[in-house]
Amino acid sequence: MKRRDFLVTTGAAASLAAPAAAQPRSVVKFVPQSDLALLDPVFTTGLVTRNHGFLVFDQLYGLDDDFMPQPQMVEGHVIENDGRTWKLTLREGLRFHDGTPVLARDAVASINRWMQVDAFGQTLRAATEELSAPSDKIIQFRLKKPFPLLPAALAKPSAFCPVMPERLASTAASTQVTEMVGSGPFRYLPRERVAGSRNVYEKFAGYVPRSSGTPSFAAGPKIAHIDRVEWHTLPDASTAAAALQAGEVDWWEQPQPDLLPLLRRHREIRVEAKERGGLMGMIRFNCLQPPFDNAAIRRAFLAGVSQTENMQAVMGDQRDLWNDRCGFFLPGSSSATDAGIEVMTGPRSLEKVKRDLDAAGYKGERVVFVVPTDLPSLNAMSQIAAEMFRKVGINLDYQASDWGTVLPRLNNREGLDRGGWSVWCNYIPGIIATSPATQSYVRGLGRNGPFGWPTSSRIEALRDEYMDAATLPEQQRICRDIQMQAWEDVPYIPTGAWMQPFAFRRNITGMLNGFPLFHNIRKG
Repeated sequence: MKRRDFLVTTGAAASLAAPAAAQPRSVVKFVPQSDLALLDPVFTTGLVTRNHGFLVFDQLYGLDDDFMPQPQMVEGHVIENDGRTWKLTLREGLRFHDGTPVLARDAVASINRWMQVDAFGQTLRAATEELSAPSDKIIQFRLKKPFPLLPAALAKPSAFCPVMPERLASTAASTQVTEMVGSGPFRYLPRERVAGSRNVYEKFAGYVPRSSGTPSFAAGPKIAHIDRVEWHTLPDASTAAAALQAGEVDWWEQPQPDLLPLLRRHREIRVEAKERGGLMGMIRFNCLQPPFDNAAIRRAFLAGVSQTENMQAVMGDQRDLWNDRCGFFLPGSSSATDAGIEVMTGPRSLEKVKRDLDAAGYKGERVVFVVPTDLPSLNAMSQIAAEMFRKVGINLDYQASDWGTVLPRLNNREGLDRGGWSVWCNYIPGIIATSPATQSYVRGLGRNGPFGWPTSSRIEALRDEYMDAATLPEQQRICRDIQMQAWEDVPYIPTGAWMQPFAFRRNITGMLNGFPLFHNIRKG
């Protein structure tokens, strides 16, 4: 979208919304990392959809700044029967955007739908004998064995469990829910959507925040001080930067690194990294289809990937914003380990990659590389990976398009002749890589896992061992073993970790740590 078109669109929206006297008191205009292509945060793990979901939906538990789960929609819980029975009590005042009360059966249906597709949810489902709603306020888990991480599972901040009405939560997890009825602090306005350009939310007057605690990441009272939130998709970075400088938008989620010095010099703009866990990049293979169904072929590329080169392409020369000694767990977390890291930090050699590809049996099979060009970080990593693939003799079909085209395609498990894919570059929130419990992309679940679908019985056995580990040293030993096995199985190749700063106008205050969250912020 060009700047002139953006101005026309926003002006038209204002004129259509209401007479001047009825205009919302406070509007925040936000530039997301890409267009909102899919609405259902269970149907897709896309981060744009996750951010949208946190406006519209609420969670039973939410993580605080210390990454600890706290009651959110629940008032609290009681644990009985030696940890095998959990009774969660919904707090008073919960209502959906259609005016109906939030009942326990709505939550049960929502949890059941989420547990079908989320890796952590599947672990909880395997441990659950029965999930029921014995009353309108009580959600009851009868477990096969104690599961102390139950609140942590329901508090996941990515691929999270959104609570929606039972009639919507009864939709198959493989089918997208498009009617957005949540109980969060903002409601979605579908009639104001302009595909590829704009999404709009308004404060939900019926939302009752928690009465205790303080706002902390996704936990505590979620107080909407803003009357209206507008998302404006501006794929061109220069357009977004100009709009932010002119005050035509208030907040830019992912400013390009070469524009950060310009934005920092502007006296009305702040540039600040708020997401403590940052992002972790990867080259993710489709492990169901040739040639990457062969772990030896995936492993061959380890010697050809430079995390330093990738991080410089993503975040420039600001060394304090990135880490190029990155394994499969978030650097700095208790799970992080240097086990086997020399495969990424040693000398890079494309000749070794060629030799290893020959030994692994690569026969020139076509490789379809899907690339969302409107996500600058993924576009930059994709260009570097494509150059490596070409230099080592991969028969590369580089298919560049926008995120709205790439995201639905990633669900396709079929062969290339049926619209499938072979490889893509991705990033995940670092917060989900703080432990094997939530690091779903390292898991070996096959078709039941996230995009890429690697299989590893050894990693799954180690993760089960981790879930039962009683001490931190024991957990850390298991993390080392998981990482060593991951260098063998190669569910993906880590390309580094980085902190992605926000750029926002100085009159935006109250912004919480984490990904874009719109409760608690003020404009004035």
